[in-house]
Amino acid sequence: MLTRKQHELLMFIHNRLQEDGVPPSFDEMKDALELKSKSGIHRLITALEERGFIRRLANRARALEVLKMPEGFAPVSADAEKAKSFMPSVIEGGLSKAAASVSESSTVPVMGRIAAGTPISAIQEHTHDIAVSPDMLGMGEHYALEVNGDSMIEAGIFDGDTVVIRHANSAEPGDIVVALVDDEEATLKTFRRENGQIALVAANPAYETRLLDANRVNVQGKLVGLIRRYH
Repeated sequence: MLTRKQHELLMFIHNRLQEDGVPPSFDEMKDALELKSKSGIHRLITALEERGFIRRLANRARALEVLKMPEGFAPVSADAEKAKSFMPSVIEGGLSKAAASVSESSTVPVMGRIAAGTPISAIQEHTHDIAVSPDMLGMGEHYALEVNGDSMIEAGIFDGDTVVIRHANSAEPGDIVVALVDDEEATLKTFRRENGQIALVAANPAYETRLLDANRVNVQGKLVGLIRRYH
């Protein structure tokens, strides 16, 4: 069994190999896992190598090969890999099908719209409630937002979807979060850290990553699922 940090590093190496064909540098791995020194990365790589998950290739810089993934890991498409971390639980179908899926449902408040594209105004006030399967919720407080835009389509999040958010004030690299920028703009993006700044990463190559000072970004919650309806 892998520790959380070992699992995070293995997934980070795997995703970078799928994306770029080359493994990440030690500095990139250190920043992605928010470690203070590269010695921690060396220890994690050694542990993964001892457990047979990766192999270091001799006489090649940055040469790592992933030999296997954890039990239960399900490969996804190349487009989905670009999201790097999360494919949300989805309730699909028309109204009757969706209702059947949540026959024993909880309700969460819908708090307006969230940008998955050009930033829009900050989260609005409670507009209505929506039924959500209890299996999607877990612990903590939750709310929902209607998606506006297409910057997260390669994470399976489309314009018009309703995303279900668990309230949180912090995030791990790779989490898809509701981020409030400058207390004015609310956006749905993948959360990362780069060179001491916060990176808000789109899952659509048409959109650039936004690099912002940490004091400009407030995490408002993490994505736990979405609801999609067809009319």
